[in-house]
Amino acid sequence: MSTINVFLKELENESVTTRKMLSRIPDDKYDWRPHPKSMTIRSLATHIAELPTWITMTLTTDELDFASSPYNPPQINNTAGLMELFEKSLVDGRSQLVEGNEPKLGEKWTLRNGDRVLSVSTKAEVIRMSLNQIVHHRAQLGVFLRLLDIPIPGSYGPSADEMNF
Repeated sequence: MSTINVFLKELENESVTTRKMLSRIPDDKYDWRPHPKSMTIRSLATHIAELPTWITMTLTTDELDFASSPYNPPQINNTAGLMELFEKSLVDGRSQLVEGNEPKLGEKWTLRNGDRVLSVSTKAEVIRMSLNQIVHHRAQLGVFLRLLDIPIPGSYGPSADEMNF
């Protein structure tokens, strides 16, 4: 199996759980955060929903420079809008996970802020990091939801909310 197909399969598998987790966010909790240093649910959920687009960015560019391309996330105010963004991002990310892009995976990709280079990785490593970020931030969101006493779905098996004790 090609690396592209491994990434595609992982994106598809993780999107099922991500979709379930994002769909649990109540519309009235988008400004909530568990701690002043934490992101709001809006910021966290929007980031999760957009992460599949990093696949396209990685395979169609050689770098991201925060100095010349500042991050301006869309303003999401409800779960319907969040789910729409996530589905659109999945379509975007899937569009580049095609066999013809397999040779690009070994090419270098740079993350920078002006003259300061933050990292240089292969495009495969950046895609792997993006997929890991989906899982990492989804787990963060699970903690946020748990603190709000909102039942969370299982990820790789049933959650405590789905178990019959």
